[in-house]
Amino acid sequence: MTANYNQSVPQALTDKTQKSVDDFNALDTDAKLAWLYFVYEKMGDSITPAAPAAAEPELAPLLLGDYLKLSDEQQLEIMRDIVNRKDTEYSRAYGALKENNQLLVLYAWAVAMGDTVVDIPDSYKPTKATNDLLSQVEGLEFEEQMSILRTIAGEFGYSDVKPIETQAQTGKTSSL
Repeated sequence: MTANYNQSVPQALTDKTQKSVDDFNALDTDAKLAWLYFVYEKMGDSITPAAPAAAEPELAPLLLGDYLKLSDEQQLEIMRDIVNRKDTEYSRAYGALKENNQLLVLYAWAVAMGDTVVDIPDSYKPTKATNDLLSQVEGLEFEEQMSILRTIAGEFGYSDVKPIETQAQTGKTSSL
């Protein structure tokens, strides 16, 4: 499944994990970015870029190379655009990736925050909703955490790829 291919089919399949995704989606843009940072900061030893062997960093040179050379303000704007699914060059580059590569990008950015990636301001105070969601996800099994992160990562970025209609939708059989 390609990123953003069919967002109506959630990957977080249990009620508990879907609730976490819904709670995440209720956060504002900057709270979403902060929450992702806190997830990697607090659970960095257990949350990885999701099957690193399955990720292909060479597919994301714009996001893992060029991005790191931009100013803090430019980086933050790009992060916000990706979270908000805006039609921009960087958001399209992110939206074209599969979920494991999207998670790799988010992981790489979280690890580099305060170094080559814009950091959260010292004055930033997470909201109660952000802290509650972080606690909620910390209490889940690793597979559930990864399901949530894959679902969230797959909802970011811009893609104009549309799902292929099924036989049931078209009433036609495929031909060779």
